[in-house]
Amino acid sequence: MATAQKTETFNCTPQEFFNIVVDYEKYPEFLAEVKSCKIVKTEGDSKLVDYKVSVLKPLAYQLKTKEVAPTLVSWEFAGGDAFKTMSGSWKIEEAPGGKCRCTYDVEASFKMFVPGPVATTLLNVNLPAMMSAYHKRINSLYGK
Repeated sequence: MATAQKTETFNCTPQEFFNIVVDYEKYPEFLAEVKSCKIVKTEGDSKLVDYKVSVLKPLAYQLKTKEVAPTLVSWEFAGGDAFKTMSGSWKIEEAPGGKCRCTYDVEASFKMFVPGPVATTLLNVNLPAMMSAYHKRINSLYGK
């Protein structure tokens, strides 16, 4: 199982960050690898979300999310064409100065054989660009 984790401090409140993370259908506006993202089903604090992404090649998959405002968004793999399993979360905490500290965790296994170090690299390669995209999104929405 490959894993990736990254913690960053963002210039917004936990609620503001949470609002960006759960606005799945807006992901294509600021995450370059996300080509489309659509909520398929909502049940209470859970959503089934359909993703079409392009990371080395086009991929399609669904994640079942659970939202606990404003501190946690977690997900489990629900189906798709490249992954065997995938789970992860955004843990969102208050930080000094009206900011928030967020930890992104993901672990996945692939349907096809991918050597462990390569699988870990695949999960980690986009993290810096993704975090940068969230910082830019915060700035564009909240002017921070």
